[in-house]
Amino acid sequence: MSRSKKTRKGGENSPKQQPRVKKQDRAEVTGKRAEKGNKSGSRHNEALIQAQAPQKKAAQSKDPRHGSKKPVALTLPTATEKPATPKVKQPKLTDEQKLLKLEEDPRLNQLLDMLEEGRNLNDADQKWLDQQLNKIEALMIKLGISDELEDEVPAKSKADSDDDLFDRFESGAELLKDYQDKF
Repeated sequence: MSRSKKTRKGGENSPKQQPRVKKQDRAEVTGKRAEKGNKSGSRHNEALIQAQAPQKKAAQSKDPRHGSKKPVALTLPTATEKPATPKVKQPKLTDEQKLLKLEEDPRLNQLLDMLEEGRNLNDADQKWLDQQLNKIEALMIKLGISDELEDEVPAKSKADSDDDLFDRFESGAELLKDYQDKF
């Protein structure tokens, strides 16, 4: 068998090419093709773009950039700005005033009344009440105020004059009675 060279023609089964159209029959494309995408500098010239294409106003109202759009001042603040007004500091309360404020607290009085009536308090109220009572007790100790029972004994000794104390010291019988009364 003799060798036959391959041809570029496909034969009967090959895809057919479109027939040639004469130049005068073709649709002519005039000018450049339509541009795709945004024009250069479109972010910065919004007013110019909106003037040229008002129908695209709704599409351009959304800023495609991410992040904060808050304007940043590029200048240093001047001295004409109002300085921040300092907060008015309340004078510190004395210990007596603190103690009176704690004792006059309506919530404290309400919780103490509930305890006297025999009601049970929830954990948060009980914890708060304990804290307030501890504060009151600490202030009373700091001020030298003590319970009524302790106040009676020193008041009795203060009422006596120096002469009365000396007479009591000389008479051992009264001292013995006082000692027996204590125990």
